[in-house]
Formats: sequence, C-alpha cells, structure tokens
Amino acid sequence: MTPPRPPHADVRPSAWRAVAAATALNAPLGTLYAFSVFLKPLEALLGLSRADLALVFALASAGFGLGMMLAPQLFGLASPSVLVLACAVVSAAGIAMAATASGLVPLAVGYGVLFGVGGGAAYIIAQQAVNMSLTSHHGLVNGYIVSLYPAGAMIAAPLFGWSIGQFGVRVTLGGLAAVLAATGSVSAWLISHPGITLAGADAAVAPAPEERRRAVFWRLWLVFFLAASAGLMVLSQAAGIITAYGGATTLAIYGTTFIAGSIAVARVGGGWMVDSLTIPRVAAGAHAVALVGNVALTLWPGPAMSVVALTLVGLGYGVISGLTAAAVAVYWRRALYGRMASRIYLAWCAAAIVLPITAGRLFDLTQGYGLAVLIAAGGNVLGILVALGLPQQQRA
Repeated sequence: MTPPRPPHADVRPSAWRAVAAATALNAPLGTLYAFSVFLKPLEALLGLSRADLALVFALASAGFGLGMMLAPQLFGLASPSVLVLACAVVSAAGIAMAATASGLVPLAVGYGVLFGVGGGAAYIIAQQAVNMSLTSHHGLVNGYIVSLYPAGAMIAAPLFGWSIGQFGVRVTLGGLAAVLAATGSVSAWLISHPGITLAGADAAVAPAPEERRRAVFWRLWLVFFLAASAGLMVLSQAAGIITAYGGATTLAIYGTTFIAGSIAVARVGGGWMVDSLTIPRVAAGAHAVALVGNVALTLWPGPAMSVVALTLVGLGYGVISGLTAAAVAVYWRRALYGRMASRIYLAWCAAAIVLPITAGRLFDLTQGYGLAVLIAAGGNVLGILVALGLPQQQRA
C-alpha cells in the first residue's frame, strides 16, 4: 500500500522557482502603479498638463496590452530565461529613456511604450510559467502573482517620494532602470530551471471550438474592465485625487502607499476566494465594495474620506483582479492560460486608457474629480449586474 504523501508533496520544485522568478520580475515592474507620485514633479520639470501625463499612463497600458498579446506567440521561439531577460532589457531601456526625456514625446515612448511592452510580455510569461508548474491551489497562487504589481507600487511610492525630494525625478527614474535590469537578470536565472516550460505555440495549445466559451469570455472581460476603470483611475492619479480633495503632500504619498498595499492584499484574497466561493458572488461583492467607496466620496468629500473611499475602490478592483487571474485557470485548461489571459487582460488596457484620461481631462477643466468618481460608480453598478451572470466553477 502506498503511504500518504505530505500536504505539499505535489508541489514541484519548478513551481517554487517559477513563483520566485515571477516575484523578482513583476514586483519592480509594478512601479507602474506608483505613477501618480511622478505627476507633479513631471508637470513642473517638463511643463506638461495632467491630461498629458494621463496619456503617458494610457500609452503604458496600451503597450502593456501589446506585450501581453505578443508574449504567447514567443513561447516556442526561445527559452523562458531568454524571453524574461529580453523583457527586462526593454523595460529598463524605456525607463532610462524617460529619465532623460525633454518633453512629452520621449517620455511617452520610453515610459509609455517600451516600459509598457516589456512589462506586459513579462506579466504573461511569468503567469504561464507558474500555471504550467502548478498542481494545486491555483486560485491562491494566481492571486499572489497578480498582487505583485500593487505590492511593488506600495514599496516604491514612499521611496520615490523620498528620492524625488532628495535627488530629483530624473535620478529617481534612472535608479528604477537599474533596478529593473538587476531584478530581470535574477528572474532569468531562476526561471532557467529545466522543469519550467511555457508550452509550445503549436496546434495542440490552440483552443478547440468548444473551449472558446465566447459568452463567458466577454462577460468576464466586461466585469474586469468595469472594475479596472475605477481602480486604474485611482492607481494612476491617487496622489493627485487626494490633493484635489484637500490632502497635504505627505497624506497623498502615504495614502497612495496604503491604497496600493490594500490592492495587493485584495488580489491575493480574490484569487484565494475562488478556491472556495463561487466566481459570480465574489465578483459582484467586489463591485459593491468599490461602489460604496465612490458613493461615500461623492456624499462626503474631504481629504480623510478620499483615502478611505479610494481604498474601498482599490479593494474592489484588487479582488476582481485576483478573481480574473484565477477564473482563467477555472474556465480554460492550463496550457491555454497565457493565450486566454492575454486577451482577458486587454480589458485592463482599455480601462487604463478610457477613465484615467477622462478623469485627467475633467480635472483640467473643473480642477476636481467629482464627475470622474460618479462615472466610476455607474460602472460598478453595471459590473454587479454583469458579474451575477458568470457561470459557477465546478467543485472538485
């Protein structure tokens, strides 16, 4: 009789290496979510408007989407370590270009395009490598992987604030470029384990007609888009929003840090809840939490309430992010994870382009964020209705 295995005997060594590689790679790339700390310094240095900088963030998000779509096409062309190193080089080069930018165009190309493309490709490569190595706890681990971006922003925001004050925005961005190059190299070494694979880009990995599940895909896409619209408005402009509601610079920086940390925790929780609760219930509840935050800020505007309300919006977005990463593993087989996730995550890119730019433009016109908050609240209401129609996962 075969003796029982210990609880974690089914966890492959390659899975631990893949998770460690994803951590080293994606946490520094998550500084994208700390972009709001650069708003005022870049406005003063380059003479740009809030709408201009919202455009830079939107281009970074579009580049992120392009990188995600390209990544699955590269799985069979090079080893995981080579692909990871290439992503790190492109991202670091983009931030280095942003550090030396003299105007909107080089800033947009460096931060908006190169940094975005490298980060998007790295995101999918890391998730595919992890999911191909996992044998259990898919929800929890996927929640952790997607939590790395806001966790990186939580660590980076106060460091950026201190560095900008001491050395200026150019030196701060140059330091970030160096960190990306170093951590990308570490990640490439970790992911070079022979047991880590990305799966070949052959016909066997293409979804069969019955696996496409178009209705499920578009419903999940819309749920994610509506949550990300509000969440990315918060992440891209949190410091500016808190300041607009009367908060001091210190409150804006540390409020941004707290919000990013809350989103990181919520992403882990969103993935973990999929292991035990139904997807539609978790998704609808997350949109309801974000709705409470938007309504509260509308009814009781103020600096302290802005931090509380934006945290609630961030929590809702974070749970949806973790849930979405886990739901892809539930609704499609793991060999298809990178392909389907890259398409679902285009919702994130679209959300980062639509509402953050709109919010930046409305701020330039009204010097406030009241209308943008109301738009986000309407999206949460629609998100609740769409989420309730998602199919429930099958229990093992």
